[in-house]
Amino acid sequence: MSEAEAAESTLRRRANASAGSEATTPTTAEPLPKVPKPEEEQGPFGKTPDGTVFKIPQTHDMLSSLFDPRLPKSHVDVLTLSLLGLQVVLFLVLPLSISRYFFMLYFAIWRLAYNAGLGYVLRRQSEQRWIVKTVMREGWMDPNKRPKVYQWIRNELGKKMGKDYDFEAVPLEYNVWIMFRHFVDVILLNDFLSYFFFGISFLQFPPGHSTIFHVLRWVGGFTLIAFNIWVKVDAHRIVKDFAWYWGDAFFLSLQNLVFDGVFEFAPHPMYSVGYAGYYGLSLIVASETVLFVSLAAHACQFGFLMYFENPHIDRTYGQKKPIAARTPLPPTPSTMPTPLASPPNELADLPHEEEEDGLSTPSLTSGATETEDEVEEEGTPTGLGSSNLKSRSLSFGSSSAEFEEKRKEHQVMTRHDLDNKYFRKDLLVFKNFDIFRYTDFSILLVFFYSTTFFLLPALTLSNNTLIGLSFANALLWRLFHSVGLGLVLKKQSEKKWVVRHFLKHYHYEQEGGAVEEAFANWKGIYNLSLGMVYGSFCMLAWRCYNIPEDWTVGTQLVRHTLGLLLVFLHIWTAQSTFEVLGPFGWFYGDFFIQDYPAELYYTGIFRFLNNPERSMGGAAFFGLVLICGSKVLLVQAVIAVLTHWWFLSTVENPHMKKLYGETLRKDAGVTKTLRNVAARNARVLGGVTRSVKEVHGTFEKVFEETADAVEEFLNKSGPRIQGYVEDTKILLQQSRERFVISRVANDIGDYDQSQYNLEFRPSTYQPAVPRASSSTGPAQFHLGEPITLDWKAPSNHSRKDWIGIYRLGANKSKLVTRVSSQGRWIGVNKDEWDGDHHDEGKGDGVIGEHGTVTLSGKRLPWTTGKYELRYHHDGKHNVMAITGPIEIFVEHPEDADDGAQVYTTLTSIVAHTLSLEPASIPSTARHLLPSNIQSASAASLPRISASASSTSLARTSSEASSHADEPPATEGTTQLSDPDDFVIYSVDEAEHIAYAIEQAFDVELASEVVLAAANVKKLAQRVSEARRLLMKPRSASVSGGSKAEAEAGTLG
Repeated sequence: MSEAEAAESTLRRRANASAGSEATTPTTAEPLPKVPKPEEEQGPFGKTPDGTVFKIPQTHDMLSSLFDPRLPKSHVDVLTLSLLGLQVVLFLVLPLSISRYFFMLYFAIWRLAYNAGLGYVLRRQSEQRWIVKTVMREGWMDPNKRPKVYQWIRNELGKKMGKDYDFEAVPLEYNVWIMFRHFVDVILLNDFLSYFFFGISFLQFPPGHSTIFHVLRWVGGFTLIAFNIWVKVDAHRIVKDFAWYWGDAFFLSLQNLVFDGVFEFAPHPMYSVGYAGYYGLSLIVASETVLFVSLAAHACQFGFLMYFENPHIDRTYGQKKPIAARTPLPPTPSTMPTPLASPPNELADLPHEEEEDGLSTPSLTSGATETEDEVEEEGTPTGLGSSNLKSRSLSFGSSSAEFEEKRKEHQVMTRHDLDNKYFRKDLLVFKNFDIFRYTDFSILLVFFYSTTFFLLPALTLSNNTLIGLSFANALLWRLFHSVGLGLVLKKQSEKKWVVRHFLKHYHYEQEGGAVEEAFANWKGIYNLSLGMVYGSFCMLAWRCYNIPEDWTVGTQLVRHTLGLLLVFLHIWTAQSTFEVLGPFGWFYGDFFIQDYPAELYYTGIFRFLNNPERSMGGAAFFGLVLICGSKVLLVQAVIAVLTHWWFLSTVENPHMKKLYGETLRKDAGVTKTLRNVAARNARVLGGVTRSVKEVHGTFEKVFEETADAVEEFLNKSGPRIQGYVEDTKILLQQSRERFVISRVANDIGDYDQSQYNLEFRPSTYQPAVPRASSSTGPAQFHLGEPITLDWKAPSNHSRKDWIGIYRLGANKSKLVTRVSSQGRWIGVNKDEWDGDHHDEGKGDGVIGEHGTVTLSGKRLPWTTGKYELRYHHDGKHNVMAITGPIEIFVEHPEDADDGAQVYTTLTSIVAHTLSLEPASIPSTARHLLPSNIQSASAASLPRISASASSTSLARTSSEASSHADEPPATEGTTQLSDPDDFVIYSVDEAEHIAYAIEQAFDVELASEVVLAAANVKKLAQRVSEARRLLMKPRSASVSGGSKAEAEAGTLG
């Protein structure tokens, strides 16, 4: 009945019980004076608005002071008892038909006196100290102005208080409050008794029901009444008389308050579950009239809460919260400063500013709920040295100044900036709707056409057919929303599947673009699905609903009322959930974004429930079932709840455990309260508690085993299906290779096969990052590197002889090739070949016995692996010589998380996949060209525009000198804007680069991304960003339990 109802949101500045402090400081502008602490303190201290501190005398509770014959009675007590006695006499004397409506009216008067009268008076007292000022102005407690009134009030208060009370010693505010609570008792007791007589007067036994039904009805009613009594008693145990009678509207108590018990069971417990007795009595008397009057009275109580209680709590204890403030966030792995591009030696010389500044990564914090057995966990800082910085950094740029600028930019990252970056009034069903946003307009069109079909009256189809279609529509949307999107989120949590998709297929100029676009598209899809889930269910309910012809028949009115209450409960739950989670949690942002600090706040509705959606997320569905009375709708509601439970258990809960680890709270407020009650009543409730635990454990075990079985099936079937897919790909590839009709020459006996020889020249490839070489294994050629072959044949060999390269083991026979070369071949007299057609007229008539050919470009294999080369006779498939094996490989950097190595390795990869064509490769790769080609191609190199970025990647002194004397571009050459730019002439080249990047860095990029970048620096940035987002860096050094460690393999 007091402002303590809002304690769960403001927490009333309560102290943690484990801290053992003696007083709690209220929210006031001035500091509190020191409170005297005698050796044997008998009560808490209070503080008036003018700063006066006093010891609060002990007060008696309402019932004992009124009904205990040992205590003296004041005139107000006599008035109260007289009014209560008058009600008893009237109930016994008046006929039942009259007493029903008399007590209904009488109850309405006292209820309005409570909610409207006290609400108005208390609000004015809270805002203007109206009651105290009125008493001072009228002089009712001034012996000089009104001596008779003063003496009467003093006698009244003296009879109500104990021996420690002195009327003259306490402040005026305390005396006014004591007198005020006397009149409050008059209202509260008469309100209660008039409701009781009103309810009892409607007692009846509805016909047509069995005895069991009536017994259950009475048991349920008395259970609710007993629960109501427990709520009131436990609430009074916590808040005492001071908060029960809104004492803080007059003065502040400096007493420590720990809001546990019933205050962890439900929000505003004395205003919400504290009126369960209303519905218990309605159930006992079986009267719809009592039920609806109870609902109206309960609604008035909530009006009192909103009109006076909540504003008073905010005014007295609340803090002013800014709606826009750039407060720096604690650094996370994704917001660590990353040097923008210095060479390795420059990185090593960077000052250790991070160590000096104490830059650290805090561990996860626990929830904000402060109770007797919950203590907030502190973060464990972990310093980040420069060596760690070097290993984790993405090195692009040329100066320390740019690095400093980038570092400072990361240091000032705030929650305000992140919210405005990722959230721009996003559509929440239809909230924030903007017709000029295509996503909003598209969702509106989808919803409009869907509802139009299912809501319009049936024209050609029967109603049952439309119900079936509506059921199927609702079922498909539910499966898509809970199962389909659930699996997407699960893969995103495990493998960052959605972000990986956008990184692979789209190019982004700025860091974080892939995450931002992936999350933006996810928000649109999720909101569309969420809206259609509820929309399709409402469409089905509309089809199943029939407007009652007579609302008084049966339980029509009650069903509709309870159904609407469940719908409102669902809406309130969703709204309360969103108030705590915000758009970040509503759209599952921690599956995508790792810039936000991983923190848990058990406030609002989450103070009472760990997951409100699990317990109350289906209230609206069952509410509509009650309203419609349809079994079809009931089946759909059950499916909706079960699939959502599957989503919570299989997708959300594992991700939360992975992300937040041990900081997740095991017991919510409701669970903790019930356990404490069971512990206090262990002897009486021991058997019941064990039975409840056994039943609960059985259901949990069945559900967990079912979820585990489904997950195990998916985990086992996934690799098998993937294996089948890979085997199918291999079979298709082999079948394509073997789709060739081997042609064999008839004159093969006329040639001495021993005179044929085929050898390859060693690779000239030099690793971009020096490393130890190995002489074991086959000869290696980098992907895209030309392979030069020396061949030898007898003088009478055919002019149509040719050489092909094949995957090792693809051909079983060494005499005849039966696998297609897929275009990876070259004629020994390559000038005489026009595609697959040999033109002898192009030859010079001389048949050489030896020669040299080079496989390059499309004639090379563009997948890694081991290969062999075969010399064939006369355009046929007779094998005359074989050489190999050789291995096609892609260079891997020693540390794929080091920006400098990523850039250097990628430069080499791009140059070789472009076949070291001087007109295509970037200028930064010119040193990779053979010396004879470097000088010959200098005049034809692409020109670098004068506007080229001065912050391009730093190169070694030898590289820089090689660019110093670049000649101007000749006519017809491509003019490039940056030394890291390269030229692509076909989609195949882009696909080759994308494949090489995947092999080297384990990062998938689509060819469109390579085409969009066309720059080594941009691709290196993209690769490093992808690895940072998708993989756990080997050099990450974060304390246990921190966000980076919890997010291994998942998004933040």
